[in-house]
Amino acid sequence: MHLSTNRRNQFIASVVLCFIFIQIASAQTTQQIVAKSDEYMNDSVKIDNFTGAVFIARDGQPVFSKAYGMANYELDVPNKPETVFRIGSITKQFTAMAIMMLQERGKLSVNDSICKHLKDCPESWKPVTIRNLLTHTSGIVNYGALPEFRTPGILYDSEDSVIALFKNKPLVFTPGEKFTYSNSGYLLLGKIIEQVSGKDYDEFLQENIFAPLGMKNTDEDGSARIVKNRASGYQRQGNVIRNPPYAWVGWSAGSMFSTTEDLLLWEQALYTEKLIKRKSIDEMFTPFKDFLPGTSYAYGWIIGKQFDRQMMTHSGHGFGFAAYIIRFPTDKVTVIVLSNDITAPSASVGNALAAIAFGASYKSPNERKMIPAEAQTLQKYVGQYQISPSLTISIEVVNKRMIGRFSGLGNFELYPKSETAFFFKHIDGEITFIKDAEGKVTGLKMHSGNMDISAPKIK
Repeated sequence: MHLSTNRRNQFIASVVLCFIFIQIASAQTTQQIVAKSDEYMNDSVKIDNFTGAVFIARDGQPVFSKAYGMANYELDVPNKPETVFRIGSITKQFTAMAIMMLQERGKLSVNDSICKHLKDCPESWKPVTIRNLLTHTSGIVNYGALPEFRTPGILYDSEDSVIALFKNKPLVFTPGEKFTYSNSGYLLLGKIIEQVSGKDYDEFLQENIFAPLGMKNTDEDGSARIVKNRASGYQRQGNVIRNPPYAWVGWSAGSMFSTTEDLLLWEQALYTEKLIKRKSIDEMFTPFKDFLPGTSYAYGWIIGKQFDRQMMTHSGHGFGFAAYIIRFPTDKVTVIVLSNDITAPSASVGNALAAIAFGASYKSPNERKMIPAEAQTLQKYVGQYQISPSLTISIEVVNKRMIGRFSGLGNFELYPKSETAFFFKHIDGEITFIKDAEGKVTGLKMHSGNMDISAPKIK
């Protein structure tokens, strides 16, 4: 297992865990939000070495906006609120919006078979609809899970070269049967956008979304492009910051860059009909398939409840960057976290800042204290645990570190706080392993906020 190559998938593990963070909340004054947010972020810099930019808005107006750490460590360039970051899988929201625009223009329907709009479409893909791609219910294998994709030394220079990896693979389940996160689906959506619109993916987004909204610092990424104020991406190993290994950034599944202020322009447009009609926006936000209690995937957004309020969110990881956006439409509160360290606890930071905005309880980074653990002690927890009929969590020990993996999703690290309890850095939550009278591990309990999820050990 190569953790560095798998980090691009970690965002989904973070997202899944973040949605079980639910607490009752009350409003805070702007002064309180600023003071508590600054205190929390200073602790995050000290404890977690956070580097990046954070943003809280209420009613479309900035409440707290600040940057930390370095945009480039080699040149001693600090991050600023206007620094440009890769946003990983937050890109999927824009891909979904492009599809909805084309549907409104009568160019396609989300009920169409994808083979209607893709050249050389495999026979096995004919039952797959565009909606299946949008909601991760297609059954098409996720290219990030393929050993061929993770082969060291192989560089992918186009979306077609990546599509070729999974094009002839059999479906892993019947389309619409269940949710399994798949970057492959959003890669194919990019090809459909190009085929139907007659424009390059980035050209279509620039003309139809970024320019109309005034998002001057947002675009589809490219290594050859010169981008003013762009941060360099890093990954941290212990207390050592390093340049990340090469990773293909995902095109229509995860290749965009942006700023906190540009993402607020995007988020605010979702309250209006500047881009699409309200009926289409409502469709975008309609939950399609549950994958954890109280959480569902719509079109590029996860829908659920947090602080007893409706929330919509997504995270993104890739090539040295970690991003997180969460919005509470009824309260018109938005939190955005962009980091140029792929190991940054972006979702944990985002949820804590949201808790501060609502006066909910949250844990300071100072409260997460790790104890030393021997590899042989960790080894007894290795196995597979059943969270739901369609979701398992596997526990492994790699290089004396405990790694969790959701089935078909991404990896995350667990840090020991006692012999049986382990915490996450990416959210405020923990896992406790359950033993029987003879000391045999029989299951685990995942706790976050007011929710407990039990998972028996099945292997």
